[in-house]
Amino acid sequence: MKVDEVRALYLNYFKAPPRNHKEISAFPLVIENDPTTLFTSSGMQPLVPYLMGEAHPLGRRLVNSQPSLRTQDIEEVGDNRHTTFFEMLGNWSLGDYFKEEQLSWFWEFLTKKLNLPKEKLWVSVFEGDGKIPKDETSYFLWRKLGVPSRRIFYYKDNWWSRFGKPDDMPIGEMGGPDSEVFFEFDEVKHDLKYGKECHPACSCGRFLEIGNNVFMQYLKKDDGVFSELPQKNIDFGGGLERLTAAFNNNPDIFKIDVFEKIINAIEKYSGKSYGDNSREMRIMADHLRACVFLADSGITPSNKLQGYVMRRLLRRAALMGMNLNQDLFNTKLFSDIVLTVYQTYGGVFLDETKKENAVEIIYVEIEKFSKTLSRGLKIVEKLERVDAKTVFDLYQSFGFPFELIQEIFEKKGLNLERSAFDRMLAEHKEKSKTLSAGVFKGGLADSKVESLKLHTATHLLHESLRRVLGKEVVQKGSNINSSRLRFDFTYPTSLSREQIKKIEAMVNKQIDKNLVVTCKLMPIEKAQKQGALAFFKHKYGELVKVYFIEDEKSGEVFSKEVCGGPHVKRLSEIDGRVKIIKEKSVSHGVRRIYAIIE
Repeated sequence: MKVDEVRALYLNYFKAPPRNHKEISAFPLVIENDPTTLFTSSGMQPLVPYLMGEAHPLGRRLVNSQPSLRTQDIEEVGDNRHTTFFEMLGNWSLGDYFKEEQLSWFWEFLTKKLNLPKEKLWVSVFEGDGKIPKDETSYFLWRKLGVPSRRIFYYKDNWWSRFGKPDDMPIGEMGGPDSEVFFEFDEVKHDLKYGKECHPACSCGRFLEIGNNVFMQYLKKDDGVFSELPQKNIDFGGGLERLTAAFNNNPDIFKIDVFEKIINAIEKYSGKSYGDNSREMRIMADHLRACVFLADSGITPSNKLQGYVMRRLLRRAALMGMNLNQDLFNTKLFSDIVLTVYQTYGGVFLDETKKENAVEIIYVEIEKFSKTLSRGLKIVEKLERVDAKTVFDLYQSFGFPFELIQEIFEKKGLNLERSAFDRMLAEHKEKSKTLSAGVFKGGLADSKVESLKLHTATHLLHESLRRVLGKEVVQKGSNINSSRLRFDFTYPTSLSREQIKKIEAMVNKQIDKNLVVTCKLMPIEKAQKQGALAFFKHKYGELVKVYFIEDEKSGEVFSKEVCGGPHVKRLSEIDGRVKIIKEKSVSHGVRRIYAIIE
């Protein structure tokens, strides 16, 4: 079965009676005007306001397939199951059905629609941690469905929240236990280096997680204890590529149809076989597929934010290609792969009118990096001694992996000490978790409430600029972290002290009024007809979130703007005064404001 067939089977199953879910459009991979996220990393990410209690216009049962990108596991790519880019199948209950319906429906989908053998399915449930009880309800529901006790495992890690484990969750955050389902490839022999006993969470490759049922039922209270939520939600996520691999009973997800043509092209141009070079080819296939989606989203390689991630992925793919065959840079391989990805996803998620531009973006970056590699190799060849810092500088400046540097130096009769390099790399990764604006771990918002306050203040600032300076003011970009906001806008001259004071006063007047912040989901055309500000239409999906800042008594609206969110619920939560600390020119006709909350 192909990916398209599994996707359609899943969506149709949950849309059919008695489940009656409404299909929602996939959100863009890169959401403009949302400074708290680099990428859409799961289907639930754009739905957080509705999981928190806001009413969704399509009802309380939703389903979709969401293109997603996560970079926190980038070093794991190369095995049989990890990718940075993937499709996430998702279904949600917003305070409607709960554990019994979800587990029975997903079991039916797996065993009767995909016809997966029941004896190959294993499950895990939450073990409890002292504060939250063991999820015995899910255990007994699985037993009722026919899963024998020997195939049900309790794990402490079976917990989901936006911020990780229960102890790491901020006050007022929701979360809950989850129950994962794994497919067993019994022909894969357990590798003892992963432990004496094999089990569903083992990393040996025998088991593949194919779905995670999250039960959002707890709220962290002020005193650090947890209470049951009045609205209990279901948030299911299942990797489409993994489900397809399970159906085909193949433990290698890179052997499903969406990777087949990419791998074939790499074999053709490199003259090497996948069987002998699977790690390099998997990394190339995954990273290049991801970069095609990024190029289609309007991203170009750079040293910041999404562009930095794209550059890193392309360089890793190029390095793997060089390991296979140094002449790959002189072939049409990279262009052919771009066109292959468009053949696979064109008309589904990608805009085929952008494919030539994507080819150009990726070709230019690969060509540029090939020259960087050449310079780096010349430097390496001249070195007569080596230490950890030298190796790390080569890694950071030229993108050389340790194994490549090691191979070069071994030919020169020099030995490398890996432990020191690994320590430096770990420190670098820790510092790089936050690329900018509190963004971390592949997409979810940072844990600092200050960022939400400043994000909402940005909407107030935007509208105040337009009311004071004129409607010709157009947003050109924003960047927010937990200490300040930065806002770029069109205006021909510098702002006077009087104008700045007037803008500040208007912003703070709205805070004093304690206006309410609400969100509504609607088509982009309807949002614009209602006067909502939206200056990045090509980056939005079919349905958009519009945030209204208004007086709930009079109904007077101060600001309405298309935005990815999230925001405070009332302006009193900003808890301070907005102060503009700097205003300057950044380019011809574009000004930049920096502001803080004091």
